[in-house]
Amino acid sequence: MGKTKKAHESHPGTVTLKAVAERVGLAPGTVSAVLNNAPSARSIPEHTRERIHAAAQELKYRPNFLARSLRKKRTYTVGLILEEIGDAYGSLVISGVEAYLRQHNYFFLTVIHRHDISLLRDYSQLLIERAVEGFITVDTSLQESPPLPTVSVAGHRILKGVTNIVLDQEKGARVALEHLVKLGHSKIAFMKGQPFSSDSEDRWNAICGVTRDLGLVMDPDLIVHLEFDDPSPQLGYPYAKQLLARKKPFTALFAYNDISAIGAIRAIQEEGLRIPHDISVVGFDDIPWAAFNTPSLTTVRQPLIKMGQIAAETVIRMIEQGQEQEYPAEIAIEPTLAVRESTGPALTR
Repeated sequence: MGKTKKAHESHPGTVTLKAVAERVGLAPGTVSAVLNNAPSARSIPEHTRERIHAAAQELKYRPNFLARSLRKKRTYTVGLILEEIGDAYGSLVISGVEAYLRQHNYFFLTVIHRHDISLLRDYSQLLIERAVEGFITVDTSLQESPPLPTVSVAGHRILKGVTNIVLDQEKGARVALEHLVKLGHSKIAFMKGQPFSSDSEDRWNAICGVTRDLGLVMDPDLIVHLEFDDPSPQLGYPYAKQLLARKKPFTALFAYNDISAIGAIRAIQEEGLRIPHDISVVGFDDIPWAAFNTPSLTTVRQPLIKMGQIAAETVIRMIEQGQEQEYPAEIAIEPTLAVRESTGPALTR
């Protein structure tokens, strides 16, 4: 008996579900529901669920996903479609997606399209051929309704079978600009996002609307349009140089995202200007770099990990409950403002 138990401990997966059920004195179906996070497990008392998980851990039980997939004729796999895998925005969303899928015994396959429509189409088909059961897209402008349940993080097109996870862009623009106005800033420069970025148009429209509400004047000479795709601070650096070269004074800069804001800070400092004494800078996203930049960056905070978790939770529900159910076309997320060292009172000249 000792040898058998030792063999089970050294080879995870050899302990059966039936063995766990026998240990806790419950039916295998009840144990299966709990260990697989099935919807029916919600009706099982919490202390019973804790007993089951404790027994599974003690026995080193690992579910046999291959057998489960063959038995139910399912893959428990989601296709994750991204614009870029190395950028801080996407990485945080992926972190939230991965954590939730792992907890619910799902896997994911990832493809990167870099805003190439033909690549997006080919990779979507490739994922379907790999038998994924649903899609999660990040910063991806979908052109048509996908054939599988889909959740789109930063998606803005209303498409059948797609739930968009969107930030309240108007609220984000308002908390940032009201913060600057309270500090006495009226000459504000802006960095507009790249045309291929899925949030760009909605964010810019929100900024324009809020500036009108606050009575601010947007000077065309104090607006630059980001054009190229770069996940590093190099994105904002040359455009801040352009703004400074125009010799139009401004006391604050509202950048499209944190990466461009951090690049702009470097460009401003190279001109011998101090942040925030001479120019305040506000970003958007609250990526990890924002808090550790010098100076630390004031930014509109998107709960990116939470958005990834919500996306994963939603797509699993769509897969499990079927397409005949009604799902929201949009789930709105509230932003907040993280105030740090890069903003201060407007310098009076």
